[in-house]
Amino acid sequence: MNTQNVQKNQCDVKTDLNLLLECLKYQMDCPVSQKEALITIYSICQQNSEASEYFREIGGLMFINDLAKSSVHCIVKKAALFTLGIIIESNVYCQQTLCTSELFEDLILFLIKKDSGVNLKRMSVYVILVLVSNNKNGQTYVRDTGCISLLLQLFRTTLPTSEKNLSDENTDPCYQLWSSVCSTLCACVNNPQNEDNQNICCSVFPYAKEWLESCTEPEIVRPICSFLGLTVANNSYVQKYFVSIGGLDTLAKVLLELMHDSCLSHSSMKLAVVVTKTLDACIANNSAVGVVLAKYHTVSELLKLLSNETLSTGEKISIILTIGHCTEVCAEQLSLKSYDNSLNVNNAEELGVQVRKRCLQDYWKKAKEILHRINLMEKEHDE
Repeated sequence: MNTQNVQKNQCDVKTDLNLLLECLKYQMDCPVSQKEALITIYSICQQNSEASEYFREIGGLMFINDLAKSSVHCIVKKAALFTLGIIIESNVYCQQTLCTSELFEDLILFLIKKDSGVNLKRMSVYVILVLVSNNKNGQTYVRDTGCISLLLQLFRTTLPTSEKNLSDENTDPCYQLWSSVCSTLCACVNNPQNEDNQNICCSVFPYAKEWLESCTEPEIVRPICSFLGLTVANNSYVQKYFVSIGGLDTLAKVLLELMHDSCLSHSSMKLAVVVTKTLDACIANNSAVGVVLAKYHTVSELLKLLSNETLSTGEKISIILTIGHCTEVCAEQLSLKSYDNSLNVNNAEELGVQVRKRCLQDYWKKAKEILHRINLMEKEHDE
């Protein structure tokens, strides 16, 4: 009986999609009806891979693609682009079908036309996002067509920085566009990692650094940290460039500011963890650049953060890993110095080395104690 119901539902869905496609074709002079049909199509195909695949097979996917380009009605263009995005996101074959240089070039036109509103640009960016997500070919097309350069331009120019109060970020179309651009740039450089795109995206690091210096609102810091963390990840060239412009210093200062927030509010604590993960991405494969963090007492601040009982196990492990990477180069230097020289405590410099070594050992002792407590809590939870 259940099998029969499933088959009947699948048959009903196919019938509905056929009727909706016909409605789109024969309602070219009625944009409202087309928009309603598109809304129904994406509600059927959303998170429904089989429905999306069937719609592709009957020619619906390409028809909507053409409709987005040819319609003179803005409401139809926006609805068509959003529907394309939903279908691409739900089915990898639909993604492969539409992942062409031609579509990226069409999306570029939507983004650069003067009569394109902010919401139409947002829908265009959304389609770019789903085309490049988990898709090496999409990452290549976004670069080769020059689309990534346009995204970086939007990153630089669409953030409403003059409005420090971002309490209405859910309704501010410019902020929503900027946030969508951040997410899309993250997909351009990550999963799979794309070094060419990382090397291009680091050109906007000075802007990101400037915004972090002037604003610690979560709505700004979170997207920027996600973008920075994925762009520097496993790329020593980009990491060194970020350090050279003072980016690591800026992240350390932001962490200090958040940690000195009165009683470390819950939102500040969570944001401090986000900044910590970004710091770690900057130094994980290039610990030598982490020496600049010493003057900000970053390890001490991380240990304070680590002692917060409300942190999740995953968050605490991230902090411990960051502490390890922060102290890695220091430990190497101290080890070499101890090996090469017989320490003389009467020498002020050598005494300083011994003190720093002792501090480093204390840091690791505290970190290990906290990690031990985490392991105990996990065992108790499993039991």
